[in-house]
Amino acid sequence: MNSLTRLGFALVVALGITIPPAQAQAEMSEQDLADVARIEVYFNAITTLSAEFSQIAPDGKVAMGEFYMRRPGRLRFEYAPPVPLLIVADGFRLIFYDHELGQVNAWPVAATPLGPLVARTVDLIKSGYAQAVISQPGILRLTLVDPDRPDEGSITLVFQDDPLELRQWEVTDPQGLVTVVVLSGMRIDPDLEPELFIFNEPGVEAPDEEADPDPSP
Repeated sequence: MNSLTRLGFALVVALGITIPPAQAQAEMSEQDLADVARIEVYFNAITTLSAEFSQIAPDGKVAMGEFYMRRPGRLRFEYAPPVPLLIVADGFRLIFYDHELGQVNAWPVAATPLGPLVARTVDLIKSGYAQAVISQPGILRLTLVDPDRPDEGSITLVFQDDPLELRQWEVTDPQGLVTVVVLSGMRIDPDLEPELFIFNEPGVEAPDEEADPDPSP
């Protein structure tokens, strides 16, 4: 796998997270729980989202592109050249496609780091994903873990606070290596074409767009 492919692959390989939810939630203060509740309200109010992204790999290499989200279950990372990658979540699977190698990999959307955020109802406390909150002046950080996949990594969401807005996330793999994705030019609830979330590469069948997925963790 070349360095450009690894750059994109880092976004989706950290599928598991670390600390069991009972332990994580027991350590949260009332203010922490209130902050998580605000984040849940923020995501549940969003149907579609688009932004430009800059992705910084652990070795410092940078890739850029366009990010699209439609809840429930749909995502698209469209990388700018020379990175030969496309990542599409079609409501059921998150598909990683390397056009240079002609290689396709896929995972259930709910098993990926962003799965809890594109569920029909975002409930990070009850689902067991919320691990830790750090609040600083103007910044709110929330670390999520996957209760079903211990010892496999984490994702930390970084928000501008007051008003609350997602600005970046950080995926930490099991070796402690961190991939950072920074968002800019964000638009909330733009009109997005359904085709953005359909993967039509020959040999891979796209699900019916009329299906109504619920990628709840």
